[in-house]
Amino acid sequence: MNNFIEVQNAEMVFTTKKGRFHALREIDLTVAKGEFITLIGHSGCGKSTLLNLIAGLTLPTSGVLLLDNREIAGPGPERGVVFQNHSLLPWLTCYENVHLAVERVFGATESGEQLKARTVAALDLVNMGHAISKRPHEISGGMKQRVGIARALAMEPKVLLMDEPFGALDALTRAHLQDELLKIVARTQSTVVMVTHDVDEAVLLSDRIVMMTNGPAATIGEILHVDLPRPRNRVELAEDSAYTHFRKAVLDFLYTRHGHVEKAA
Repeated sequence: MNNFIEVQNAEMVFTTKKGRFHALREIDLTVAKGEFITLIGHSGCGKSTLLNLIAGLTLPTSGVLLLDNREIAGPGPERGVVFQNHSLLPWLTCYENVHLAVERVFGATESGEQLKARTVAALDLVNMGHAISKRPHEISGGMKQRVGIARALAMEPKVLLMDEPFGALDALTRAHLQDELLKIVARTQSTVVMVTHDVDEAVLLSDRIVMMTNGPAATIGEILHVDLPRPRNRVELAEDSAYTHFRKAVLDFLYTRHGHVEKAA
């Protein structure tokens, strides 16, 4: 497997008012180009911390992270990030929110018309071309997330990093955006690392599911290869025995072998 992303013996220790908190230990992970990886586990298992390390938003206490054989030493346009909160600037239109990112990445090398074309194409890719002139308060939560994804994709990142991007949405909107994401990734051949709490979402979207042990000092407990053919159809998969097998394997890891015990405050 071509190791496009490499996490080598990464550790993450935070200094807090209560002392040192050991969030992650001995993280070793490789991701191939074009692969869709999900990180799953109970709250506090370090999923978002690991994603932030890959994004370069946080640097590891020890260990090394590489992208395309170069050390990750901070954020960069080759990594697009989509958070659970869409993070759109409320005073800008959908077009302006995406164009701002495009201009930052390509402004020095491309003309105004080329930047405009990139912006429009990204919004069309997520079926938001009709809302170019609308501001965030004028569109639904699902639409805001589409614009956030468009903004990330418009930068043509080598890697798309997503931290529970559909977690705050209702079930129907979430399912629709999952299906749209499947189509977008198939078209763009993007490399994706995504944090989720949703077992069905992980099985539907992933090539591999990285299952994290409980924190503190969480690590990778098991990696499940989801050997389901693409394109994937959620209705057909509902009665697919292989889908059921993969779903059961994740549930068994999370709730039988690593059941989460909430600590009293």
